Amino acid sequence: MKGYNIDNFAVLIGIDWADKKHDICEHPNHTEIYNYSIIKHKPQALHDWAMELKQRYPEQKIAIVCELKKGPLIYALAKYEHLTLFTINPSTVAKYRKAFTPSGAKDDPSDALIQVEILTLHMDKLSVIEPESAAIRSLSQLVEYRRGLVQNSVDLSNKITATLKNYYPQALEWFKEKDTIIFCDFILKWPSLGKAKKARKKTLLDFFNAHNSRYVDVNNKRILGIKNAMPLTEDKGVIEPNQMLVEVLISQFKILLQGIEQLDKAIKGAYKAQADKNIFDSLPGAGPQLAPRLLVAFGSNRSRYHDASELQKYAGIAPVIERSGKKMWTHWRYSCPTFLRQTFVEWAGFSVRYSFWAKAYYEQQQAKGKPHNSIIRALAFKWIRIVFRCWKTNTPYDESTYLAALKRRDSPLLKFAINS
Repeated sequence: MKGYNIDNFAVLIGIDWADKKHDICEHPNHTEIYNYSIIKHKPQALHDWAMELKQRYPEQKIAIVCELKKGPLIYALAKYEHLTLFTINPSTVAKYRKAFTPSGAKDDPSDALIQVEILTLHMDKLSVIEPESAAIRSLSQLVEYRRGLVQNSVDLSNKITATLKNYYPQALEWFKEKDTIIFCDFILKWPSLGKAKKARKKTLLDFFNAHNSRYVDVNNKRILGIKNAMPLTEDKGVIEPNQMLVEVLISQFKILLQGIEQLDKAIKGAYKAQADKNIFDSLPGAGPQLAPRLLVAFGSNRSRYHDASELQKYAGIAPVIERSGKKMWTHWRYSCPTFLRQTFVEWAGFSVRYSFWAKAYYEQQQAKGKPHNSIIRALAFKWIRIVFRCWKTNTPYDESTYLAALKRRDSPLLKFAINS
């Protein structure tokens, strides 16, 4: 990431943000002046404030620090070229406040000042928000929103399953996959076993065919299951409220599935237009879901990271080593973008199935007694270094090239793979 120091800026500004207003601490560089103000969280107010800063500090850069990496405030300020946005972890501000203020109590103007002080002393250690191209920013939000909707669908699916088990468990046996439109439509049309039993065979077959379920054996098994099914309960006091809840949940579930499908189409189109698509398509196990996520993780700005270690640390993949006296221990890096870390860890897990060396590494570490999660994190660490080189040189990943490099280095991993 590009290095900055305070001499690059005419003024340092801390913002303690809120939903409706933002507390500002403005500190002209190399002075003892600290000016406090409040601006409303409205587009016009933020624009007027940004332009007023430009007039007061013409042809000069302005550093702004905030406890945000994204969101409405960041989106509003990122478009101004004279503003450089730094992000600071809220826990860092809280620890600083606790250490250097008498009461340790939160106070909005004081928090804005604390951020300015940290920026003044440790600018080189803070991350800079460097906007990517509009296309990358759009794809980045699409893949993150999709991940959120998928998690929501999993939660909703679990609720539907639990509710159906209360009065209509047979429906769960008739459909192996619950995250399908055919499952949703079946439950909406026949929300209880009693109603399903009243359906004629032709009606059921027409329904299955209309939903492209054309496997004769599967459909006949479902129909036979409906005919022979025995009710779990005939108590209306159980059936009616659970049926009502299922109908509400299924309606929401269907909308979610359709929304995910729409996002998938948008992601596919946006990803296809990216110049670096061929690099991430070449990664073993990435596939149509993870390849776009990996692409936005790296971005298109080749100067964003000086080396792979910067990305490893930023993504929370690099381990943190702590020492105290004669003791030393390693733990997971807590302060990082969670979605970014999930992306690398999920892909590392998939890569074991598709990459010869990744599978060999997994088995090698497993033989040493390492737990699964630790192996996958270590594998993600290795993959970032490899993909970073591909990304920097604009070269698709080639497994045979990497294996040849391992052979030249007389790698113990390759020996393990051959002998195992």
